[in-house]
Amino acid sequence: MIGMFSWESLHSIKVGGIAPHVSELAEALAKTGHSVHIFTRNNGLEPYEEVNGVHYHRLDHSLSGGIVQQMDSMCDSMYSRFIDVTKEYGNFDILHAHDWHPFNVVSRIKYEFGIPFMFTYHSTEWGRNGNIHGNWWEAEEISHREWKAGYEATKVISTSQQLTDEIKFLYQIPDEKISIIPNGIFHGKIKKDVDAGEVKERLGIHPLAPVVLFIGRMSYQKGPDLLVEAIPEVLDHRWDTQFVFIGEGEMRPPCEALANAEKVSDNCHFLGYVDDERAKDWFNACDILCIPSRNEPFGIVVLEGWDAERTIVATDAVQIIDNFVDGILVYKKPDSIAWGIKYVLDDLSNGSMRKTGKELIETKYNWLKIAENTSEAYLDAL
Repeated sequence: MIGMFSWESLHSIKVGGIAPHVSELAEALAKTGHSVHIFTRNNGLEPYEEVNGVHYHRLDHSLSGGIVQQMDSMCDSMYSRFIDVTKEYGNFDILHAHDWHPFNVVSRIKYEFGIPFMFTYHSTEWGRNGNIHGNWWEAEEISHREWKAGYEATKVISTSQQLTDEIKFLYQIPDEKISIIPNGIFHGKIKKDVDAGEVKERLGIHPLAPVVLFIGRMSYQKGPDLLVEAIPEVLDHRWDTQFVFIGEGEMRPPCEALANAEKVSDNCHFLGYVDDERAKDWFNACDILCIPSRNEPFGIVVLEGWDAERTIVATDAVQIIDNFVDGILVYKKPDSIAWGIKYVLDDLSNGSMRKTGKELIETKYNWLKIAENTSEAYLDAL
């Protein structure tokens, strides 16, 4: 029996890429015969629900203080619920924590009950924020918990070689403790038949105008400002190109201001947060998916773009792309991003990269295959 601990999931509170990873990995593990219980935060839903064969235990906690204090409260609530669930379902064989948020609870359970825990790094505090952070104490505390989780975990999972190099450098985690297991996607999750012209017209965009899509957190790490700075050069090459930005974050107001300053606001559409169906519409209606990240531990949006059979232009922070084979890689500079977009705009009918990306999610990034690899890591830990 597996206990997963995460501050987000697809069936509670969804924040970013951890949510689909946790929920879909759990579903794949359940399909292979494991009993999986997810402990996560609540957002007005039932405290318990079984979804696609996975047991969800949703809990409330205090929202006072900063993110560290809130996660301390969440961990206390998770611990209490874990005790109750153990009485009802029996003993757990292994625990699996995702990122630093639930570290305190799995550490506590390990020392009180002797149950080993796995720890998956989805990113690091350094990678998310670099040297830019508004609260140094908070950043240092989060980094400390990331280090301690790697130290106390029986086994560590990293989603990419790039992230592995990062956690080895930051936290001195030995090679023999790390398993590299990528993110995955269920084939057909994002692909949807849409009338691309009709979707574009919803924003007053001409049906034949090419659209470049950014989707994700509007944060420094994800580099939306680099894309905005690239827009004037793209428009000099093809004046009718439109740019759609989906997502919220601290970089949205600066990006909107930058678009105004660069006099490209008429070609930019900042939609903020949208629901899943509207996001799928734009995945399938856009001509280019741009990922201008400064740091990208994996890039699950790449898998979503491949599933939608879109052509991808990404910075070299995204290391799962094979340049000119399943996407275009550029430098983390506006002029290089502009070059990549212009390159694709000149050959939009070429579908070879889209075809290769689709094949990869059917083979290498299939959740059932990833669940098998994760099960093997559990056995190693036990």
